[in-house]
Amino acid sequence: MSRHGKKYEAAREKIDRNKRYTLKEAVELVKECSFAEFDETVEVAIRLGVDPKHAEQMVRGTVVLPNGTGKSVRVAVFAEGEDADAARDAGADVVGGDDLVENVQEGFLDFDVAIAHPSMMGKVGKLGKMLGPRGLMPNPKSGTVTPNVAQAVKEAKAGKIEYRVDKGGVIHAYIGKVSFDAESLEDNCLTLISSIQKAKPASVKGAYFRSITVSSTMGPGVRIDLSGILQQSS
Repeated sequence: MSRHGKKYEAAREKIDRNKRYTLKEAVELVKECSFAEFDETVEVAIRLGVDPKHAEQMVRGTVVLPNGTGKSVRVAVFAEGEDADAARDAGADVVGGDDLVENVQEGFLDFDVAIAHPSMMGKVGKLGKMLGPRGLMPNPKSGTVTPNVAQAVKEAKAGKIEYRVDKGGVIHAYIGKVSFDAESLEDNCLTLISSIQKAKPASVKGAYFRSITVSSTMGPGVRIDLSGILQQSS
């Protein structure tokens, strides 16, 4: 007995599991196979030839997707004075100094991205237990600890995503919504892959990209032909 429903099985029958599709074919199939009653997120799983146990092979980075993510992103900014005003002007949803730190300590977590001015990190650092497990802790490597909080807010709102390889050597990221046209999804995916290519650790031997699979939130995965997509993104 399959653990999936009839709609999933019907969608999976449209996909040849032995075939490796072009990126264009893959995103079109993902759109065609989407069956949920909501606008599903389009996700990509990229398996890399790295060993994340070694610090020098930990692949992570950020990238602004050219066509956005399709998600409404709530941004919180830890800043004071003129920096706080600049963050508000840039479209931040929640801005504060000591008051925001206190609110988070009391359980306020109604935001998707947290940005902090460096002058606030002494206080924001105390929120590690609250923000860390949720992937919300501001970090200089991801550009969320910065003196230019306004620019960081604009990038977050425009479709900036953070990616990081997991223990199994896989990067999971989202590249838009099923309602996006295929070309927009393709552009976003190529931008992400290009960024990951640039983040390749010098110590990696052999093939860096091992497999790339695209799927919607509820739908089956579609495997992509690596040779074609790596030429496109280079």
